[in-house]
Amino acid sequence: MFPTVREVLALDPVRHGAPRLVAGDAGLDAPVRWVHVAEVPDIATLLGGGELVLTTGIGLPADDAGLRAFIGDLADVGVSGLVVELGRRYVSGVPRVMAAAAERRGLPLVELRRATPFVRITEAVHALIVDAQLTELRATEEIHQRFTELSVEGAGPAEVVRQAAELAGCPVVLENLSRQVLAYDPAGESAELLLDGWEQHSRRIRPAGRTAYDADSGWLVTTVGARGQDWGRLLLRWPGGGDLAAGTALGGRPAGTPPTRLTILVERAASTLALGRLIRRDAEGLERQIHRTLLTALLDHSRPVDEVALRARALGVTLERRHLVGVVVRHRLDDPVAEGGAAGESTVAAESAPEAGPARLRDLAEAVGQALREAKLTGLTSAVDDQAVGALLALPDPAAEERALTAFATALRRIRLDAAPARPAVSGALPPDAVIVAAGSGVGGLREARRSLMEARQIADAARRDRRDLPIFRLPHVGLAGLLHLLRDEPRVQTFVERELGALLAHDARHPRDQLLGTLRAYLEQGRNKSAAAAAAHLSRPAFYERLARIARILDVDLDSVEACLSLHVALLALDAIRTP
Repeated sequence: MFPTVREVLALDPVRHGAPRLVAGDAGLDAPVRWVHVAEVPDIATLLGGGELVLTTGIGLPADDAGLRAFIGDLADVGVSGLVVELGRRYVSGVPRVMAAAAERRGLPLVELRRATPFVRITEAVHALIVDAQLTELRATEEIHQRFTELSVEGAGPAEVVRQAAELAGCPVVLENLSRQVLAYDPAGESAELLLDGWEQHSRRIRPAGRTAYDADSGWLVTTVGARGQDWGRLLLRWPGGGDLAAGTALGGRPAGTPPTRLTILVERAASTLALGRLIRRDAEGLERQIHRTLLTALLDHSRPVDEVALRARALGVTLERRHLVGVVVRHRLDDPVAEGGAAGESTVAAESAPEAGPARLRDLAEAVGQALREAKLTGLTSAVDDQAVGALLALPDPAAEERALTAFATALRRIRLDAAPARPAVSGALPPDAVIVAAGSGVGGLREARRSLMEARQIADAARRDRRDLPIFRLPHVGLAGLLHLLRDEPRVQTFVERELGALLAHDARHPRDQLLGTLRAYLEQGRNKSAAAAAAHLSRPAFYERLARIARILDVDLDSVEACLSLHVALLALDAIRTP
């Protein structure tokens, strides 16, 4: 914001005086807050620090001790430098004792060997200061405007951090209280170097105060939170600070502190993040949002695998050189709450609570996360659609797969039972709030993780009508119905269904009261036992036989043929898979 002594010496009015630096070159980068003209030796008591003092020396002490005291007083008060015009008091140069004292204190001492009006120097420097202040004011106004717009738009943490890095031109990192990275922007630098060993490096950054600059590391830090509940830190790496990779300052401790503009920026960004958190306090947490982003990226290839691994590692989840297993947890298709109510309950209550679905999914996601923690497993986990929660488990080796899945399923079941409200048990029925835990095949690398996640999702979908209460569903458990469910979007399967059952479906559409498809289903499900099928369909045997005959004519098949009935049964299973949402 303020010009330095070096910059002041380069101004035309100063150069007109033929300046020569006599001592204190170490202080040339000190900022000049103001210019003060003085001709009395006790001027230090009137100064506040940061001034460039101009003098002809006519009022300075004549003795060496007085000159040393004069220089010492100026240095003690923190002036930026002393400029002495030769010709009035000193002709050939300032006294050696004066130069020696200034050199010891690191105070720039400059001689003007040609007479120059001090007013021109003060005007030039003050104009430079005012221009800098106006520039700073404009930058501050832009900061406030930018973050106000982000608050109004409800921008997420990643966008707030990106905008902060863009305005500052410096890397910015948002972390939680466990030193896990929630969002970052390297501002053109290497993200890998920025985040490598982040937790350990972050714990060494310990500034004093809610917003402060840690000179040893070169990071400007502010706490993020509101209403007395802090939940993270926002860190900005100032170019004048330390070296992140080495963790030490460049050339010793960095000179000075970040400009006020950057302090305002990080505080404004932090308040925007805190406000957004309050607005979204009923939504999923920031960590879960990052988990969702990374899982989604793996499923739809929206981000490079290396970036997913890097961001996951910064979040405390190591995915490289791990055995990865995709897991999907969802409620069963016939779950009473998901279907609108338990037996004997009205669906009106369920339909009158539109938040029930998202709330139940959020509860399930929290249960999955808690189960992972209780089973001492690490991985990414979040909702993957409106009905299911996904997890990508990162295991040390393939031998741990079955043990880890069993521990996870056991913990999840216990958590679900503890949280479930008491309901009367129904003999032979599954728990009223039962869930399916499906696991894909384990893979040896992150590039194959999508296949495991997709397989787990397909198995979970296929197992929704399975009445077995298995702790974990794997691919061999889903059988023919599961296979057809996996292939339900395949055009050739749909063509097969239309070829086998199309005529019967068209008949039922024209004659809604007949519903011959149900008759055919009962016949095939009872193993072609006509008496048992008639009883299951609640029809007399003659009526059932007559219906079978009509089905045979419509489909032009022999219903006594094992091969023909097998084909029709597969078509029925495929039809069920296609109709299942």
